[in-house]
Amino acid sequence: MDMKGRFSLKGKNAMVTGSGQGLGKAFALTLAEAGANIAVIDIDMDKANRTADEIGKSGHKSIAIEADVSAIEDINRAVEKVVSEFGKLDIAVNNAGVSPPIKDSVDISAEIWDKTMGVNLRGLFFCAQAEAKAMMPNRYGKIINIASICGHIVWPKFQAVYSISKAGVIHLTRCLAVEWAPHGIRVNSISPGVTMTPDLFPDVPPIFLRKAPLGKTANVEDIASAVLYLASSGSDFMVGQDMVLDGGYTLL
Repeated sequence: MDMKGRFSLKGKNAMVTGSGQGLGKAFALTLAEAGANIAVIDIDMDKANRTADEIGKSGHKSIAIEADVSAIEDINRAVEKVVSEFGKLDIAVNNAGVSPPIKDSVDISAEIWDKTMGVNLRGLFFCAQAEAKAMMPNRYGKIINIASICGHIVWPKFQAVYSISKAGVIHLTRCLAVEWAPHGIRVNSISPGVTMTPDLFPDVPPIFLRKAPLGKTANVEDIASAVLYLASSGSDFMVGQDMVLDGGYTLL
């Protein structure tokens, strides 16, 4: 069995939303290292260009596309550009998301609710829709949605709106997986635990570490390795599943 070949992405074309920094950037770099051409999608074009340039210096083809995933016209334009530049779309990682301020639900405004759902759930749904439309003619595709352990549990701190949006991502993944499997498209999701990134709220790690069985937070490589698995042919028999990568936190 050619296990190395099963995890190679040579000749594949991928797009990663929110890949100008943090987890998304790690995902883009990992998929490129495995051989894929990468479309770096981000609302911040400067950050998108920096990620694309870093991938380009490693010898892999990469383009940067500015897009706000809460705007359907941006989503459709981005996917169209990926297909135009690369010829087809094989892999899509829907990573872009926002974290609203941590506060009691009685203090959440309609604006905070709408922005969080607009990016984390509505935006992700329409990204997946546009990606699937591009993949269906080829009867092949991998769509990977980034959820969170907050979609499985009630976080000790007040974070209801974010948690609700991520719970929606997990069930959205199941629904789309069943619909699109007959078209050769595998849809799965990943629920990371607390992962050390530059934009992580500083009061979050201590809460996580109080009961995390491994006694540590995740690093971006821990999550990127799972993205590579779901993007590769090694995961071809996985449909509609959510991979919880939290060091055992949700077991307690």
